[in-house]
Amino acid sequence: MTALAPYLTTFLREHLPKEKRASRQTTQTYAYAFQLLVCFAATRLKTHPSQLAIEQLDARLMVKS
Repeated sequence: MTALAPYLTTFLREHLPKEKRASRQTTQTYAYAFQLLVCFAATRLKTHPSQLAIEQLDARLMVKS
C-alpha cells in the first residue's frame, strides 16, 4: 500500500500554488479539508492517520453508516 502523505504534500505545496496559481488562503483551505478527511477516515478505520493509504479512501468508507 502507498503512503498518503507524499501525495498530499506535493498537491498542497507544488500543484496548487505553482501549477494552478492558487492563493495561500485556498491552499490552506484545501489543507484543512484534507486534515478533516484524514481524521475522519482514521477514526472510521480505527487506525492512525499516518497509517492511511490512498487505497483506503474510497466511496464505501465515506458512505458507511
